[in-house]
Amino acid sequence: MTADLPTRRAGRYRWIVLGIATFTQAASAFFVQGIGAMGIDLQRDLRLSTAQLGMLLSAAQLLPLIGLLVAGELLDRYNERWVVGLGGCVVAAGLLVGSAAPGYLSLLLVLLVVGAGYSTVQPGGSKSVASWFDASRRGLAMGIRQAGLPLGAALASAVLPLLAAAAGWRATLVAGGLVALLGAGAFLGFYRQPPTRAARQEEDPSASRGPSARPGWSSSLRAQLGARLRMLREPAMVRIMLSGASLISVQTGVGILTVLHLHERASVGAGAAALVLVAAQAAGAVGRIVLAWWSDRRRSGHHLPDRYLSGRHLPGPFIPGRYAAGRYAAGRYVSLVTCMVAVIAGLALLMTPVGSSPVAACAVFVWLGFFGLGWYGPWVAYVTESAPPDKTGFALGLAMSVNQLAIVVMPPALGLLKDSTGSFTPVWGLLSLLTAVALMLTARGERRAAGRSGKR
Repeated sequence: MTADLPTRRAGRYRWIVLGIATFTQAASAFFVQGIGAMGIDLQRDLRLSTAQLGMLLSAAQLLPLIGLLVAGELLDRYNERWVVGLGGCVVAAGLLVGSAAPGYLSLLLVLLVVGAGYSTVQPGGSKSVASWFDASRRGLAMGIRQAGLPLGAALASAVLPLLAAAAGWRATLVAGGLVALLGAGAFLGFYRQPPTRAARQEEDPSASRGPSARPGWSSSLRAQLGARLRMLREPAMVRIMLSGASLISVQTGVGILTVLHLHERASVGAGAAALVLVAAQAAGAVGRIVLAWWSDRRRSGHHLPDRYLSGRHLPGPFIPGRYAAGRYAAGRYVSLVTCMVAVIAGLALLMTPVGSSPVAACAVFVWLGFFGLGWYGPWVAYVTESAPPDKTGFALGLAMSVNQLAIVVMPPALGLLKDSTGSFTPVWGLLSLLTAVALMLTARGERRAAGRSGKR
């Protein structure tokens, strides 16, 4: 009984870790997720054009293009507690200092700093959850943790506009900074490493610093970069990045165009259309949990090819039984395929007369919220289980940085397409095409991987 006690305690404590990782994720992104909802107040107070407002939305997402890769390296070398906690403190400090910003340009610089700090929170929280949960429950845990973002977005969209109207836009930065500081403090105060990893680090202190800090490691920076580039070329990683980039583009399109589509094409009032967006975000939060839980359940060996039972489809040298015998990664992939098919169907409906019907269009956007936002839970679990064990942090940063590129590029691109054509149909058609191409290429890659494993 005594020997089992630490195990039971660890089993309970992992849910605390999940709770604080979810809270820190939502707290760090709280202000940025509410910028769009404060658009009217920011335009009025700072005399901004729509293009300038769009630059504010992109500023916080720009530095993570590189910051996610840096954060991934840090996470492979150091304890997530410090990487994530200090990143959250940077977000809080940036927002609190930004509350004294004299104008628009200063606010842009503040949001760049906020984006740099947030770069550690997304991959760091994912790695911390992956460390505490085994493959049988990792999907559900990742889904719950990733649900923090749309839930935080919904809360920010409800609270920050009211605060801006009552006390001005500077007060919203103070509120966002205090919330981010609370999230960082929670992570620093309560996060601990899993007992198994802590025990390994007591035996080998260099283990916490990653492979590049271990005794005998003498490879050059060029060799390290070469190892990362080889990961970029891994077929499994290519499929991960294709699926992620296409679905994050859909997620971005739903976030910025739902209200406009419902108002302009379906003649839904602005207030009601905003409520539909909140409903879509809530559906996305539910989807992240449900789809991730479903990916945990789709692991039974008699439903899967032999390559998944051996882990041969995963990158790196073949190691029998690694990554829970590959069974769970198979379930993640099936969940992602389901999301891509559902998204294509929903976008296609918006291009038909259904998109002009108020009730039907609202239902389609909630559908797109469930699948077009809900895919992220199983996707993050898929990344962690497809990465080499000592490069999980870098793999998360790499995959998320590709997504970040789409987040930065797609909003102005979709807006320009809509403005130049005067219609939403080309926008939904482009997103549908991108998703269909990604689905085709990933499915082809899976078939090739199955063929190679069948010859072994």
